Amino acid sequence: MSGEPLVLLHGVAMSGRVWDPLIPALSARYRVLAPTALGHRGGASVSRRPARIADFVDEVEQLLDEHGWSTAHLVGNSLGGWTAVELARRGRARTVCAFSPAGFWHAGGTGHADSSAEIARNVTFARLTRPLAPLTLRAPLLRRMAFRVIAEHGDRLGPAAAEGIVADLLACTVTDDLLGTGDQIADFAPLPCPITVAWSQADRIFPVAVNGAIARQRLPDATFEILPGVGHVPMIDNPDLVLHTILTCTGAAPEPGHQAPTS
Repeated sequence: MSGEPLVLLHGVAMSGRVWDPLIPALSARYRVLAPTALGHRGGASVSRRPARIADFVDEVEQLLDEHGWSTAHLVGNSLGGWTAVELARRGRARTVCAFSPAGFWHAGGTGHADSSAEIARNVTFARLTRPLAPLTLRAPLLRRMAFRVIAEHGDRLGPAAAEGIVADLLACTVTDDLLGTGDQIADFAPLPCPITVAWSQADRIFPVAVNGAIARQRLPDATFEILPGVGHVPMIDNPDLVLHTILTCTGAAPEPGHQAPTS
């Protein structure tokens, strides 16, 4: 691998595999890592319960140390975006690109309780329908319905990728810890590096009008963007738009003639 280091951090109850559609293009420019977080399918076990956000930040910081990277470009979605912001607070980020980051709420109240309940319902639905998943997820319309909480176009996932997301969701051992956390992102200014917060316009878990508004208050110096036509996990809906956003955030010039797609 060559180029500057770039770390891709996934959301709660997912895995590093969610970044697979973007890795080939990013690897042409960067040294890319897409780790799976503690307590998630394929990740390391947690050492204390309930797990705290600091545990996830510590783990990525240790990963940076193991690779000899004092800093890296950090890209994260949801939990991963929260982790990236906290790593920037520790001085470990060159840039941060956070897609609908978690942590912008009032613990147990505005922006938190409703989001946690939405995720919990999604887990329950996945658990109840798991025996039928290999069959139902073959149909594009049913994939779109099954993933409507996190994506506008779940039908764009292939059946194998869709089954993988369900398996990740059900195998996560720290979902309840994170849904019930009292942690949140504190006010952060001035920023130690450029931070872009890219919020999904159709986010049903962290609505931009609620959680995005809190983010604007707590990160007043960050660059804010609204990504059109995508849900909470925008890599599912529009990987090209996500790629363009990352390249812009990290300062890599888009290829000549390349325009950010809008749908």
